[in-house]
Amino acid sequence: MLNRNKVSIGLRAIAVYAAARGAVVLLLGCGVLRLLHKNLEEVAEELTEALHVNPGGKLSNLFLELASRTSDRTLWVLALGALVYAAVRCIEAYGLWHERDWAQWFELLSLTLYLAPELYWLLRHPTWFKWAVLVINLLIVVFLLTLRIRSASRPTVANR
Repeated sequence: MLNRNKVSIGLRAIAVYAAARGAVVLLLGCGVLRLLHKNLEEVAEELTEALHVNPGGKLSNLFLELASRTSDRTLWVLALGALVYAAVRCIEAYGLWHERDWAQWFELLSLTLYLAPELYWLLRHPTWFKWAVLVINLLIVVFLLTLRIRSASRPTVANR
């Protein structure tokens, strides 16, 4: 049985994980904004060189294809999406840190929705990083599901 202190530590660790996911996406959104008003085909070529990718290979062709189809409007939409995602993750992290039921349900739902795509990507191209993300997310889902089931079986004193 989980004691109150362990539950608080677990929820705060999950809150830090949620905030970190939001921060990473926010940084990516800022990177997207830096691409505004730039020649994206040149950026794609520079990226290909920096990554030491075969200039005639699939990855470099993908970069060039994406660059030729991307407009400033698309970049703004991507950056705005990153901002919204980061804001949602920060609100969720706040709720988890303060042990709010709604945040636990939200995290449980969002991580459960991620599991199928994560498993698909892992099976297509397995890496240690993808395994680690899947295992961490599964552990969080089991932890939160356990909390929610135990909470539902106990009478509540106050709504959170």
